[in-house]
Amino acid sequence: MFQVRIHGRGGQGVVTAAELLSVAAFMEGKYAQAFPSFGSERMGAPVVSYCRLDDKEIRLREPIQEPDALIIQDTTLLHSVDVFQGLKAGGYILINSTRTFDELGIAEFVAKFPPHHVCAVGATELAMTHVKRPVPNAALLGGFAAISGQLQMQSVARAILEKFPGPIGEANVAAAQAAFAFAVANAV
Repeated sequence: MFQVRIHGRGGQGVVTAAELLSVAAFMEGKYAQAFPSFGSERMGAPVVSYCRLDDKEIRLREPIQEPDALIIQDTTLLHSVDVFQGLKAGGYILINSTRTFDELGIAEFVAKFPPHHVCAVGATELAMTHVKRPVPNAALLGGFAAISGQLQMQSVARAILEKFPGPIGEANVAAAQAAFAFAVANAV
């Protein structure tokens, strides 16, 4: 089983990101499960969502304590919430940022992970370019597909278009494809 934990803030599409991951996995014939966890239901509050992917039925129903991958949609959480808690050795880290890991204050931590398992993608900037809104979730899913190898980019694109048909979906797919290409070229 491959387990993903997504950290962000309300309004950034954290819950939708987990749902889209699960739909993309389902399209590839995998079993998937997605669910959120949040306290105060307001814009800007910390939100966590979870996604499990497997080739067999998933019976677990609890929050993911030891993820195989982290997607961090908001870097303001890096030093206020323990987003790295429980991350498995050799796991994957995808962060929404144009800043270096040194600038983010996590270079020493991420250096412990295997090559190409860690990447920072300016997903908000890609969303602004393609979608005209600062919603980084779809772009980050493209980056996730690139660094983890768990999903094909085509499945991510199909899941996005199923949820958001028409021009909005196409713009989100363009952002995801740009993040995928960036992550392939820049994962450390």
